[in-house]
Amino acid sequence: MICLIPAGGGTPFFFTPLPEQVEVKYGAKYQTFDTISRGTVKVPRGTDVTEVSWSGEFFGFPRRNETIVNRMFWTLPAAARSIIEEYVDNETVLTLIITDIWLNIDVTISSFHTTGYGAFGNLKYDISFAQKKPLEIYTTDELNTDSYVKKTNPRTDLAAASTGSGQSYTVSSGDSLWKIAQKQYGDGSKWKKIYDANKDTIEAAAKKHGKKSSDSGKWIYPGASLIIP
Repeated sequence: MICLIPAGGGTPFFFTPLPEQVEVKYGAKYQTFDTISRGTVKVPRGTDVTEVSWSGEFFGFPRRNETIVNRMFWTLPAAARSIIEEYVDNETVLTLIITDIWLNIDVTISSFHTTGYGAFGNLKYDISFAQKKPLEIYTTDELNTDSYVKKTNPRTDLAAASTGSGQSYTVSSGDSLWKIAQKQYGDGSKWKKIYDANKDTIEAAAKKHGKKSSDSGKWIYPGASLIIP
């Protein structure tokens, strides 16, 4: 069983049929688990899960009775896509549960792509998750950094970077233009400034990932290099 449960409670979303394989990245370690054969799986201890991904399908109505589909949790492909895209748009924190490999972690969806095929509304999809870890905030007294800060002279290049002037930024998992503008300018509403300066790059990446367009910067992808004007 693979399911997503919104943080704070909510209706669980179940993936059926199950994907053939699930890839889990433990820091620098990659492991792939077979969810179909359900053989014995040993998960290494002592390393936090950072990324989880797989490719799968959502079957249309005529295929809902196939043996690999759990009819109790079957959902129309269009409805499944809508639910997941809403999670992406709202940056919803989710509990990801994969019973076959004893995985139970809080995540956000870092990427989700679908492709329709056949004549019955079937969808193939690729999905990736990034682990959501709690943010720990400390005061300078707790970190004992006051003395260091007083002795440090600000560098001009760091000052320029804080304003985002002409700097290069590499998109990471979970980023959006709003988040990047918040980091660089302290104001997420300035996201369009970044989009306008990188329109060609953003649109090319969206088409490379199967999109007709980036939807004005809604779809950006990890690894893309942006200029912060």
